[in-house]
Amino acid sequence: MSRLLEVAGLTKNYHDSPTSEDILKNLQLSVEEGEFLCILGPSGCGKTTLIRCIAGFEDYEGSIRVDGNVVDKPGTDRIMVFQDFNQLFPWKTVKKNIQYPLKRNGIRDKNELDRITSEHLEMVGLSEYGDFYPHQLSGGMKQRVAIAKGLALNPRIILMDEPFASLDAMTRNKLQAELWRIKEKENATVIFITHNIQEALVLGTRILLLSKQGKIKIDIKNEIPKPVTPASEGYGNMWETLNASLWEEDQA
Repeated sequence: MSRLLEVAGLTKNYHDSPTSEDILKNLQLSVEEGEFLCILGPSGCGKTTLIRCIAGFEDYEGSIRVDGNVVDKPGTDRIMVFQDFNQLFPWKTVKKNIQYPLKRNGIRDKNELDRITSEHLEMVGLSEYGDFYPHQLSGGMKQRVAIAKGLALNPRIILMDEPFASLDAMTRNKLQAELWRIKEKENATVIFITHNIQEALVLGTRILLLSKQGKIKIDIKNEIPKPVTPASEGYGNMWETLNASLWEEDQA
C-alpha cells in the first residue's frame, strides 16, 4: 500500500470567543491507500473537525496533502457522506441525483452518464430505484444513494461522518456489510467517524481514538479477520481497551 493522505501539524481553532481553545492540536496522521480508518472519541474531541479539514471545508494551520497535493478547498478526490438522510435533492430522482455532480464535473454524454449511474446503483443494491424520488426511499436507502453518488465521482478518499448512526440496528448491520463489500470491491480508502466501538471493530482495518484535547490517544491496527463478530478472537480485548480509554476521556 502507498501513502495516500499526509496530515502534519494540523491545528484548528475557530476563534469564536476571546478564550477559544484549539480543537485539534499539532495532529500528525498518515493514511495508506485501501485503509478503512475508523475514528472514535468523546463528543467535542474534534472528530468531525478533522474530516472537515481533510474535505477542504475548513481553513487550518499545518499541512494536509492527498497524493502529495495540498488540500485548500473541496475536491472530487475527497467525498463526504453525512449522518443526515437529507443529502439528496428532493426534486430530483435517484438517477438525476447521482448524475448531477457528474455533469458539474464535465460529463455530458447521456450514454456515459447512464452507464455510470447504473453501475453504481447496482453496486449499492438499488438498480430498480433509479426513477424514485428521495421521499419514496427509507433512511437506509437514502444513505446508499448518497454513497453511490459519491463513489460515482471516483474519489481517492471517502469521508463518512457517522452515516449509520440514526438507523435501526438491523439496517445499520446490513449497511455495514454493504459498505465493507464495496470497499473491498473498489479498494476504497475510507475515513469513518463513529461513536460505536462495535462498529469500529466490524469495519475498521485501523482504529484511531482522539482525546478531548484533540490529540491522538490510540492508533491501532485491527487485524481481526472479517467478518468480525463479538465471538471473533481478539474482539473482547480490543473492545475493552477502547472502552476503557473512552471511559477515561468521559471522566476527564
